[in-house]
Amino acid sequence: MTVTTNDAAPPSTNDLLTAVLFGPNFRQEHGFWRRLLTTEPFRRPGGGTPDERLALSYHRLRILNDALDSGARLAADPRALSALHEWLGPVDPALTTVAGIHYNLFLGSLLDHDADTRRDLSDFLALRRVGTFLCTEVAHGNDAAAIETTATYDRERDGFVLHTPHAGAQKFMPNTSPAGGPKSGVVAARLLADGADHGVFLFLTPLTDAHRALPGVRVRRLPARMGSPVDHCLTSFDRCFVPRDALLAGQQGRIGDDGRFHSEVPNRRRRFLASIGRVTPGKLSMSACAVGSARVTLAIAVRYAGHRMISGSRAARRIPVYAHRTHHGPLAGAMATVYAMSLLHRRALDGWESASGADRDEAERLVAVAKGWITWQAREVIVECRERCGAQGLLENNGMTELVTGIEGAITAEGDNLAVHAKAAAEMLFSATDRGAAEQDGPGDLDDPAFLGRLFAAVEDLWFARARARMSAAPPGDPLGRWNAASSAALRGVEAYACRQADEGYAEAVAALPEGDARDRLAELRRLFALRWIVRNSGDLLASGRLTADQVTLLPDAVEGATVVVAAHTPALVATFALPERLMSDWPIAGPRYADVYDDPEGPWHRSRRSGIRGRRSGIRGRAADFRQPVCGSRRRPLREKVAALGTRGVLLAYWGTTSVLSRWFEKPQVSVDESVRRKA
Repeated sequence: MTVTTNDAAPPSTNDLLTAVLFGPNFRQEHGFWRRLLTTEPFRRPGGGTPDERLALSYHRLRILNDALDSGARLAADPRALSALHEWLGPVDPALTTVAGIHYNLFLGSLLDHDADTRRDLSDFLALRRVGTFLCTEVAHGNDAAAIETTATYDRERDGFVLHTPHAGAQKFMPNTSPAGGPKSGVVAARLLADGADHGVFLFLTPLTDAHRALPGVRVRRLPARMGSPVDHCLTSFDRCFVPRDALLAGQQGRIGDDGRFHSEVPNRRRRFLASIGRVTPGKLSMSACAVGSARVTLAIAVRYAGHRMISGSRAARRIPVYAHRTHHGPLAGAMATVYAMSLLHRRALDGWESASGADRDEAERLVAVAKGWITWQAREVIVECRERCGAQGLLENNGMTELVTGIEGAITAEGDNLAVHAKAAAEMLFSATDRGAAEQDGPGDLDDPAFLGRLFAAVEDLWFARARARMSAAPPGDPLGRWNAASSAALRGVEAYACRQADEGYAEAVAALPEGDARDRLAELRRLFALRWIVRNSGDLLASGRLTADQVTLLPDAVEGATVVVAAHTPALVATFALPERLMSDWPIAGPRYADVYDDPEGPWHRSRRSGIRGRRSGIRGRAADFRQPVCGSRRRPLREKVAALGTRGVLLAYWGTTSVLSRWFEKPQVSVDESVRRKA
């Protein structure tokens, strides 16, 4: 008789909660990016001019690209694109920006169009040419459907003439300079043929060589923006000719061999939306970037709060600043919010990937709403954590200032948050809601998670009902006036919708966990998240009969109790973010010996040492004597020199050498060598 035993240990609390944050396939979907950012070329550099930092970001892009089996597979996989932004966003926002543009907006657009045509992508897959995306214009941002750059079909030459008619039609903010190497772009322009305007389409257009813009293209650098340096430019066209196959064609339209325009989509706005379909995966990527940045900032702040010792109530006693409720309370609230952000992001990503044609609009709306809510919440979390770190959080070497400014870019990218939420509000304003009789009942028990969940839905319904009432009361015959009357309440309804979706993500995750510590921790986080939201809306809930006066009175104490419970576990919950220790060591205040960063080898406290060791380096990364040198790579040579000396092949060998063969067996490859690239269904 053969007896089989299973000696595998059950997953730990940390493992279970990490799976809640990243999904059940954490190793397959995130392991590659998690390890990549700990390799030497991606370690955090110190100092450098903006141009040097930009050059480093493009150099890292090439290292990243060489580490992939295929950039086309990455471009075709929204889940992999999200993982890229989630891990690299907090480490190098500029790299994340140019990588997202190249793989998602540029390569993704090429792959999504011309399904029946095999376009040669080899230059872009090998990064002999970097891809960029030119859509918005100086005078057209959120109303990109009204852009004025033209692409006029020339029958004689069988191609298109791109032209910028005036200053307001210049392409605004694409990364089109020669920095990083030769560039091509997909350019959004109005297709004019036979005297008719057929709407906005995309055109593949070479823009620069290694040194300058190509004939017919004009590129001018914009002033430096806040945050990480990216080569944002103004770009215009002076009768720039591209061949007919430059048009990214599809069902929305094409120019046939007869020189005539053909389209299966009669509506010009729908043609435009089909052309820029890559904006939705871009929104998912922005959400992922915000989630990753918030996690890193919170992890740094919590660790610093445990290391920063201050005077206690007794003069001889020293306690960590985290011991104070005024300090750990906001961080506990941030932990509940970061988990909510993560769960909403996963919910939107899963819904987008699985949505059928009938559910596509709703899934896309959730992606848009999630992007706005998550990036706004990330800004609040990052600013709160920066403040909890005091003056240390203002120093660039501690990593927070770059993330504070970087999140502003995510709030505006792929559709400004307010405009995105306003569009969702208009769509949801008259949507029917039928939540069942149980949700119309009166007050329940504040200790009942299901009752707290129903309050999320009640707040959403209240705000949309208020918006409808305001619109009905506005004078007829004035659509803008009616929308203005309803818009502020409708936007609150969209916010409530996002919070309800996050709470439902919490509820599903709690129910999926086995009984034990992990489930308890997640339920505690959900309760704190819910109570903080309910306190904010307690007046409306009281007026509508959903809460009693006694419950409203007890709510502050309930929030305080939930905060105490979550704060006790917040330092341990940081470990569930799965941030590699080698990554955390790049931010001095994340370590217990952060004060040693400011040691001065020439300080008077070293005079008692023998002169032979004066000035010796202490071996701590980021020392005061080394402030202006990179904190990664060789102490004698800057990172860019060391990488250049190794060459791309050497860097890749070093990277793969740090990874065990066994761990790679469990990871999903970026693409198999014999897999053909197909447009994602």
